[in-house]
Amino acid sequence: MSRVALVRTAPSYAGLAPPWGPGKDHPELRALLGAVRPGDPPNPVYAAVRDALHGLGLDGDAFGSEAWNPLGALVGRGGRVVLKPNFIRHWNPCPGASLESVVTHGSVLRAVADYAFLAVGPEGSLTVAEAPQQDCRFAEVAGFAGLPQMASFYADVLGRELEVVDLRREEVWTRDGVIVERRPLPGDPAGYRRVDLADRSFFAGSRLDPERFRGADYDPGPTADHHRDGRNEYLLSETALAADLLVNLPKLKTHKKTGVSLALKNLVGINGDKNWLPHHCVGSVGEGGDEYPGDRPLDRWRSRASEAARTWLGAGRATGLVRLARRLELAVRGDDFVRSGNWHGNRTTWRMCLDLNRCLYYSDARGLHLDAGAPVRTVLSVLDGVVAGEGQGPLAPADRPAGVVLASTDPVALDLVAVRLMGFDEERIPKIREAMRDEGLRVTSVRGASDVELVELGAGRRRSVPLAEIEGAPFRPHAGWVGHIERGRP
Repeated sequence: MSRVALVRTAPSYAGLAPPWGPGKDHPELRALLGAVRPGDPPNPVYAAVRDALHGLGLDGDAFGSEAWNPLGALVGRGGRVVLKPNFIRHWNPCPGASLESVVTHGSVLRAVADYAFLAVGPEGSLTVAEAPQQDCRFAEVAGFAGLPQMASFYADVLGRELEVVDLRREEVWTRDGVIVERRPLPGDPAGYRRVDLADRSFFAGSRLDPERFRGADYDPGPTADHHRDGRNEYLLSETALAADLLVNLPKLKTHKKTGVSLALKNLVGINGDKNWLPHHCVGSVGEGGDEYPGDRPLDRWRSRASEAARTWLGAGRATGLVRLARRLELAVRGDDFVRSGNWHGNRTTWRMCLDLNRCLYYSDARGLHLDAGAPVRTVLSVLDGVVAGEGQGPLAPADRPAGVVLASTDPVALDLVAVRLMGFDEERIPKIREAMRDEGLRVTSVRGASDVELVELGAGRRRSVPLAEIEGAPFRPHAGWVGHIERGRP
């Protein structure tokens, strides 16, 4: 059985401010943080994260005492801990929505960071590391999360460093969805590691044509080159792979290519080059692609035009013309039509997501262990669902106050509980369904809902809950998934 802790809390971050302190005296933190200052506002999100760690049973016998050290059950003193949030982008274009439904909130980061510092002691290290989307302004989203204030607090009060790393090697500026400027970035100070799953990849035997793979940039060459002739390669962060404990901090929200974001999908952000990641296959299903459903002439024409635009833009030509075409298309067709694999028929992205989980769970500081019978590392996932995102996620979701925090050391168990809360069916979400059915390098012990032990905490009570009882009010899916992901639909 894989345990998931579900904590109910207020569905808002209102009244909280960086550096997001606990707002209450917790005995295990006295030696680390000192006394809580009079007048500090209460922090229900911090309390929810604390309860989630308790709900998992981490160092359970010591809970409530000064000796309680929950992450100490997962990493030793002197260890290296990496926190991997979802910092995908620094703005939310959805009218009336906020950035709170897009990125992992700083109050969740702060609570996990305190317990990480408690576990590793003065000899250990703590890093926040993320590779957001290419057009993300990392400093802005880090500022929204309060990371500068957190780093100053730890330096001034604890004499400890909170390292913050943008794992990308390049940042871009876009207009009308077209790249107009590129700037190199320092990238991961620890470097990158090429990880090849070869025939242990979910792409092996899939019959998908690598020539049709399209990634995150205009040139499809690198995307295809790293997934052909028996290779299935990823360029991953050495900081993440060499960590003694990685804490995955996803957001509860919908996703255009995989239905939902959550823990399995959040590992896209440990990449150094997103153009090594296949996102969809160009063309209609009948042609061997998964770019769009059906075979309408308009969609065929758009696909051909997009391929021509890739060539022009890659060579630095026709930028103004393509921008004009994008504006006209938005005015005529709106933003809800299916393109770029943004629908339930995407056969590519879920394979890439599960590959990345295999890369992480079967790698350590010494390398990749494809001959291991079980994962060689433990990853703790703590999901921020205080304010969730529905609709056009992951980039433009509408705010959905949900008031939940989830935690588990099994990513599939956590994602399964999360989709039940969203009113979705895990059997209709390929990355969850196929991870449960997988007979290869498994990252989960879950093969179905009966393999999940759910512990719910909130309002001063703790109880074991059957999954059937935790279905919430349904979320609105992404437009490309409407009618194909909801629980209870034929």
